[in-house]
Amino acid sequence: MNSLAAQSEPTQEPAFPIPAGVFAERVTAVRHYTDTLFSFRITRPQSFRFRTGEFVMIGLPNAEKPVFRAYSIASPSWDEELEFFSIKVPNGPLTEHLQKIAVGDTVLMRKKSTGTLVLDALIPGKRLFLFSTGTGIAPFAGVVRDPETYEKFDQVILTQTCRSQAELRYGRDLVENARSDELMSEFIGDRLLFHTSATREGETRGHRITTLIENGQLFEALEIPPLDPATDRAMICGSMAMLKDTEKLLDARGFEEGANNKPGTYVVERAFVD
Repeated sequence: MNSLAAQSEPTQEPAFPIPAGVFAERVTAVRHYTDTLFSFRITRPQSFRFRTGEFVMIGLPNAEKPVFRAYSIASPSWDEELEFFSIKVPNGPLTEHLQKIAVGDTVLMRKKSTGTLVLDALIPGKRLFLFSTGTGIAPFAGVVRDPETYEKFDQVILTQTCRSQAELRYGRDLVENARSDELMSEFIGDRLLFHTSATREGETRGHRITTLIENGQLFEALEIPPLDPATDRAMICGSMAMLKDTEKLLDARGFEEGANNKPGTYVVERAFVD
């Protein structure tokens, strides 16, 4: 089920006072992709600065002490609004309520962004691999729409693995819109490759991204050479199991994890949403 909320609904007043030291921003759009996935956009504070790929703490003004959770910013740093891509957890302290937001509602956001999925944490290379599962594609939604990415890399390879084809819709829309965007198409050209896999459906049934890397099917499908630490860099964002397995795979191939204070050949995001 797809639905994009209209952007003319009245603003709903928060039920509780806005805590000190946080931004209170208005929801400008909401789209539900499946029963478990949705995206939303909020206004961007004029003073808020972030690096593409970072995350920020999000909450709702529905309690005296609101619950905050880490959310990757799916917007590139130049965007005038902030986009987020979220799962729906029935009893999640935050997502149980966040999934019900509508245009005009208020979302709280702490003022500092951080994270390791930034270009500064990688040493120079020729190809950039962005490995994601589920909502782990969120930070890469910003990375593939940032001109700086294409200034630093000759080719960008985005992968997303989900359980079903329906759960891949956000990523497919993202890439299609980025390629056709008047501004970004000039930077992207044919340099952005996108590979999707649904572990419970179709040809990739049962195949996780690590399997597709190890058996070479990923590279065959995209008609590109296998991973090479001499030229390739990687970012990883997804489930705990996926992070661990992909890290092992990269380590075995001679890649070294990087950080903001010590750039390397790959980086991992370790912040999660409930």
